[in-house]
Amino acid sequence: MNMSDIRVGVDIGGTFTDVALDHAGGMATCKVLTDYAEPERAILKGIETAAQKANIALSDISQVIHGTTLVTNALIERRGAKTAFITTEGFRDVVEMRSENRFEQYDLNLELPKPLVPRKNRFTLNERMGPQGEVLLALDPAEAKAVAERIVAGGYEAVAVGLMHSYANNSHEAMMAEALRELAPDLSISLSSVISPQMRELPRFNTVIANAYVQPQVSAYLNRLVAKLRASNIDAPVFMLHSGGGLISVETASEQPVRLLESGPAGGAIFAAEFARAHGIDKVMSFDMGGTTAKICLIEDGSPKTANTFEVARTYRFKKGSGMTVSTPVVEMVEIGAGGGSIASIDTMGRIQVGPRSAASEPGPACYQRGGVEPTVTDSNLVLGRLDPDNFAGGAIPLSLENAQNALADRVACIQGIAVAEAAFGVTEMVDENMANAARVHTVENGRDIEHFTMIAFGGGAPLHACRLCEKLGIRALLIPPGAGVGSAIGFLRAPFSYEATRGLFQTLSEFDADAVNAALSAMETEARDFVEAGIQGGRTTTKLTAFMRYSGQGWEIPVPLPHKQFATGDEPSILAAFEDAYRTLFGRTIDGLAPEITNWSLIVKSILPEPDAVHRQDSSVEADITRTRIIFDAALRKDVEAKEVKRSSMTTGHVVEGPAVIIEAETSTIVTAAYRAVGQSDGCLLLIRKDVR
Repeated sequence: MNMSDIRVGVDIGGTFTDVALDHAGGMATCKVLTDYAEPERAILKGIETAAQKANIALSDISQVIHGTTLVTNALIERRGAKTAFITTEGFRDVVEMRSENRFEQYDLNLELPKPLVPRKNRFTLNERMGPQGEVLLALDPAEAKAVAERIVAGGYEAVAVGLMHSYANNSHEAMMAEALRELAPDLSISLSSVISPQMRELPRFNTVIANAYVQPQVSAYLNRLVAKLRASNIDAPVFMLHSGGGLISVETASEQPVRLLESGPAGGAIFAAEFARAHGIDKVMSFDMGGTTAKICLIEDGSPKTANTFEVARTYRFKKGSGMTVSTPVVEMVEIGAGGGSIASIDTMGRIQVGPRSAASEPGPACYQRGGVEPTVTDSNLVLGRLDPDNFAGGAIPLSLENAQNALADRVACIQGIAVAEAAFGVTEMVDENMANAARVHTVENGRDIEHFTMIAFGGGAPLHACRLCEKLGIRALLIPPGAGVGSAIGFLRAPFSYEATRGLFQTLSEFDADAVNAALSAMETEARDFVEAGIQGGRTTTKLTAFMRYSGQGWEIPVPLPHKQFATGDEPSILAAFEDAYRTLFGRTIDGLAPEITNWSLIVKSILPEPDAVHRQDSSVEADITRTRIIFDAALRKDVEAKEVKRSSMTTGHVVEGPAVIIEAETSTIVTAAYRAVGQSDGCLLLIRKDVR
């Protein structure tokens, strides 16, 4: 690496902004508290701190890669633009009727989440396209102009256009957009045929509405960020990590911010996948726990599991179906409100509950001494001895044990009639059980047995809780990578340039039209390749093709990997075989007598990155240097134990520490429970293995 290869990854989380700077001397990392008023201030502060550690000038940075929760937070908190939605006459209320599914069938007072765009802001056009793109009712230009005039007069900041079957023919959406631009050239306009050209009107409408709702805010933020980077003498190009785990330009992110929904967590999945490949582990569960949320993702054969739909802003105890389903490429994971800042409380039945509310960075946990008074997971870990009050975040944030004890006493222990230490144990055990349950459900929904997986844990909070989760889940091996505390930011630096193009093209397999499929795939490849090659400038790429298929009569389809090629009549048997293999893998059987059909296509073009060096597992009996011992609470043993404290830098190749132990570093601490032993690996990872496994 030379000076022109200095790259920095920045991940804005709910509590901390993580920075990882990759330079010739290695990796410089830091964590700073997230600035909610001006997130870019925390980014600059973090970059400056990392650059000082690396002893480089800001002007030497050649690339900035950024991931943010701005889009997700705006949707959850309903802090978007005043948005109008234009759709086909008769479909105005699709986003309000949703799928008519009761996600909690026993709640007699069930309230559905309100749509982002109220009914008074939804407009209709007398037009209609057919599913094959045929014009059934032409759009009158005068009507398009009249609707545009009403929207401009209404003072809307953004407009989403979603017409029926526009994925097959977008001429009416283009006509509506032109009418709007003639009257308001600077108006933010999102078209469903551009943002999500797939069949199924509900997720397509949701997606284009979400994109329009956040576009002005995201565009303004990204413009401010780039301007402040330039003012700080960082003249490097800025790229964003999209939800599918690849890099896109700031310009694309500004136009299609819905692609950024899970950009931060996607970086974590990339981070874990690289170590899975290096260690030759086929089945991995990545566990990313930060200050606000915990994310769990399955990684098989070195690649994170992906999907083309995602549910955001769940409103009912994080229950599936209670959010808004959007169609955008995403690394598939389960995310729950369980982080270091998650607030503990007592519910009406007298039970300890943790999350989803978070103290975040403002005011933060009580022990941060920034005005917080509610007890959190971090406060509980401090009381249980798992955190060193003088060395948290490398000593940058001194913690107050007294504040933590007082918060737990006032809000939990006194109400329950128990000791403060018992309350702290109850809080951590509850959050651990919530995360373990989420992991169990996620693996079962994907037809997997979690006991056969290896966990890779990262994020500021995950190494504190990973061993306990493994105990609950029956997982026997756990990896803590180097830089785990800022894993997502490091993952950004490992991400390829990639772009996923999607198209809705419904066909039954018995009437497979190879010419229509090839035409659609050719347009998709051009769209994706033009973007990727502009970023890599001549580098190598790979292409992945997926058909989404189902049996006739079924409501939902499954992803079916297919070879990227020119299809011809006679390929139907091979497509059928691929579908049946995928169906059998997911459900354990196929169904006789039902005809398969294809609904949507996905084509991904991404740059090829070098494979990580293979790591051979190390094990020995060379004990690592112990700096001191301290008392921590071991949840499985239900008692305080004397734990060895070891610096992460002492855990070099083959060095071992038997649990109970605490392995400390600047951005996090790893708790090794009594049931596990930790062994340093040649790539800097910590391998934690159950003592009864060799």
